[in-house]
Amino acid sequence: MNFKLIITVIVLPIFSVFHSCSSIPLEPDSMVESADAVVDVPGSFDAGLAPVPEVASGLLSLFSDSDLKGYVREALRSNPDLQVSLARMEEAGFNTRKSYAPGMLSVNGGGSLGRSRSNGRNTGIYSALLDVQWELDVWGRLRSGVNAVKSDQAAIAADHEAARQSIAAQTMQAYFSLVASERLLALSERRLKSFEKSVSLVNRRFEAGTGSLSDLDLSRTDVENTKAQVEQRKDARDQAARLLSSLTGRYPRAGLRVKNFPSLSRGVAAGIPSDVMMRRPDIHSAYARILAADARMRVAHRDLYPRFQLTASHGQRSNLLRDIVKGEFNVWSVAGNLTAPLVDGGSRRSELGAANARAKQALGNYRAVVLGAFREVEDALGSERYLKSQEESYEKALKAARSAELRTRANYESGLVEILTLLDAQRRSFTTEESLINTEALRFQNRVRLALALGKGL
Repeated sequence: MNFKLIITVIVLPIFSVFHSCSSIPLEPDSMVESADAVVDVPGSFDAGLAPVPEVASGLLSLFSDSDLKGYVREALRSNPDLQVSLARMEEAGFNTRKSYAPGMLSVNGGGSLGRSRSNGRNTGIYSALLDVQWELDVWGRLRSGVNAVKSDQAAIAADHEAARQSIAAQTMQAYFSLVASERLLALSERRLKSFEKSVSLVNRRFEAGTGSLSDLDLSRTDVENTKAQVEQRKDARDQAARLLSSLTGRYPRAGLRVKNFPSLSRGVAAGIPSDVMMRRPDIHSAYARILAADARMRVAHRDLYPRFQLTASHGQRSNLLRDIVKGEFNVWSVAGNLTAPLVDGGSRRSELGAANARAKQALGNYRAVVLGAFREVEDALGSERYLKSQEESYEKALKAARSAELRTRANYESGLVEILTLLDAQRRSFTTEESLINTEALRFQNRVRLALALGKGL
């Protein structure tokens, strides 16, 4: 027996397998433990120190407006972006089912026929075989692959929920933008009528010889500028209507009309920062992607170990086609295979390093999402307080501006003030009311943004 040949063919490869296993790097550090200490969470929100009104349970219950809720529900049913997101979630379910396949029995059936000629004689070869293969998941590589795909599915499901909440919030904010656009248009139309009355007043004084042509020109200037503003506001109103219509999955028409803001008596309680991490789907999605990256890092690590595979086959083989169905022509085989990477140019170790780097990226993205979530809450809480204060100031300013406009008009008719004083009082009154409308719209939009940031859901 040639012992040198046995050592070369059998012993050395086995020794190389165990030598390669002994040089495999240690288990890579998990990113999951690092995610728990990704940011120092305070005991309360910094911007929530001032009193914050009580919250409804979700976005749909923030406002008691049946039209608004109808638009939101229609968007949740028909928005095309949500339909794409739902299809992604469906795809993820199939990917999860597919990920179990490598750890299960693989059964393949097949047959072959052929002819060969040797020494002037034709020979037929016919076979029908059934092959079975099964890889033993000794190191947990296949199991880690399944866990990675399951975490991907969880992340995509969280993304879909985040998309639903985002579309609902966008629809509500588009609704408020349309209300504001309608009210600003109505304000410009009232402003136009007011300036036209001023033109009539100045014209009467001019005809009576107590007014000047320059006064008439100044008042006509404001009329024409306001006419231009009316057209601008109509365009803005139509664009806001098209946006709301397209969010609900309809053709973007300009014919939608909504007139009034709903009640803003209910608010959003801030709670504690840790609640945000428990509620927000985007944070759940980022964490699930850490789990997926962590599992794929283990897959890359286990890929450095040997693989164990069992194979078996059974079937019929004969030189005559009619003998294929006869039992005496059975053939079968059973084998166990051991394969291990010996030389691959560093491919597997490079993949392990790349998987580790991707896990670090997932951890960094998770930290960015968490910090971004806290910033959104703090910004919305701060804006809630400041916008309310602004609205109260504008209401007082508007009351004073209207009173000043009435007195100035009476003084102008009595000849006590110039036309510039009257026009300035009118502009001040309408500008203040415009600022009030815009601030009201911002308060409604910010209330939605705050509920979304706090993870209140639908």
